[in-house]
Amino acid sequence: MKKKTLVIGASENPERYAHKAIKKLNENNHPVVALGLREGHVDGIKINTEVGNIQDIHTITMYVGPKNQPSYFDIITKLKPERIILNPGTENEALEKLAEDHQIEVVHGCTLVMLSTNQY
Repeated sequence: MKKKTLVIGASENPERYAHKAIKKLNENNHPVVALGLREGHVDGIKINTEVGNIQDIHTITMYVGPKNQPSYFDIITKLKPERIILNPGTENEALEKLAEDHQIEVVHGCTLVMLSTNQY
């Protein structure tokens, strides 16, 4: 099953893990929506600076550190994804509590590893 995924912390910088995740999700035919601080493109996928009216997000994969996450809390609750993947370094008790309160599954993992091992 293909899972429409929102990448929070998207970047055009090929050294960033969010960039690599966008490419890998795209290669695995998962529809990708990218949200970052600056507009740009990765593999033809536009990086947006605002969420707009996206819908049907199955997974949010987080590439923003805990201190910058609160600005995304409203977006997360509005989108009501089935799960949030907290990539290494993005773990945050406040975000986990928010997710729990909204019946959103929290996965501590690495999106790239999950895709590579068919656990996505």
